[in-house]
Amino acid sequence: MNERSGAPSAAAGGPISHTIFRLARIHSQLAGRLLREAGLHASQELTLMVLWDAGPQRQTELGAELGMDSAGTTRVVHRLEQAGFVRRRPDPCDRRATLVEVTTAGQALREQVERIWTQLEELTVADMSPAEQRAALDTLLRLEGNVLDTVPGGRAGQAAARRGVTRE
Repeated sequence: MNERSGAPSAAAGGPISHTIFRLARIHSQLAGRLLREAGLHASQELTLMVLWDAGPQRQTELGAELGMDSAGTTRVVHRLEQAGFVRRRPDPCDRRATLVEVTTAGQALREQVERIWTQLEELTVADMSPAEQRAALDTLLRLEGNVLDTVPGGRAGQAAARRGVTRE
């Protein structure tokens, strides 16, 4: 066990990756606890955020934007629909496709979700100075870009393909 990072010895070759994994897990748990007050589960708010900003979306496009597979997207949309926060309807341009849109009840959650995300951010950065927060965000965005560069067909997949990097 690495005393500084708390990583098991088998993760010695990837202390940053192990820390990201742990942080993502505990951050998601914290978000889930905060979101329960709005009647949401973690990741449902991300779906609503996309719909609030972009308006009605095809379910397939929504899943792609959120990085979810078809089954995961269907599950999240179904739960939001059952709670009355979204509705599905046929796409008038292609009746085979389904559009997902926010309901009035879903729209009413926006301010509460924004408050929860502000609280999540405050708890996450705690006593970090604004300069430390900017540096952390810059580092996280760089790490995200590095990982996206390895995803074939992803946002940065073409660059990865040109370099011969594949995800195996």
